[in-house]
Amino acid sequence: MDLSFLEKDTLTAAKSLLGKKITTVTDGIVTSGYITEVEAYLGLEDKAAHAYQGIRTKKNEMMYRSYGTVYVYTMHGHHCMNFITKDEYSPEGVLIRGLEPVEGIEVMQARRGRLDHLTDGPGKLTQSMGIRRDIYNGTRLNEGPLTLSEGKVPGAIKASKRIGIDNKEEAVDYLYRFTVEGNPHISKDRVEKAEFNGWQQ
Repeated sequence: MDLSFLEKDTLTAAKSLLGKKITTVTDGIVTSGYITEVEAYLGLEDKAAHAYQGIRTKKNEMMYRSYGTVYVYTMHGHHCMNFITKDEYSPEGVLIRGLEPVEGIEVMQARRGRLDHLTDGPGKLTQSMGIRRDIYNGTRLNEGPLTLSEGKVPGAIKASKRIGIDNKEEAVDYLYRFTVEGNPHISKDRVEKAEFNGWQQ
């Protein structure tokens, strides 16, 4: 698919990612899911971003790449996956927080060691889909083990505050988290629950 939508405004790109299908091939095993939850991080001016004020380290180096680069970092022992937007001079990206499982559900269950809550959180979905930093970090969408393709269209998108950044001053209040409203496959929510009316036909 054409990935140029990632090159423009990161907030718009984040919302456009909702419903897109992610497919991974890890150790020859295919898993896939539709994106249900994302968070945008706006680089230099965003106190919650890894590249705030141009910070550049070995850990966040992949943020300084062009759109379509996969950036995987580790936090509290869990892998978190981001898609880089814009260009190497604008270290911005979108954290993939939730997926609705499609293919390889039994594999996901085996990797997670449970039958439910497979992809409703950034660490859960990477574990379920076999996404590891040593394999995926620095690869490019549709040029390696991860494919992004057209999927479904959200019936409604909800904007809310990002999760887990409570010490980032004014950035705490930015409505940079976007979810497919009512979809059950999202992180434990702190906003009012809504009925999930499915995807657009």
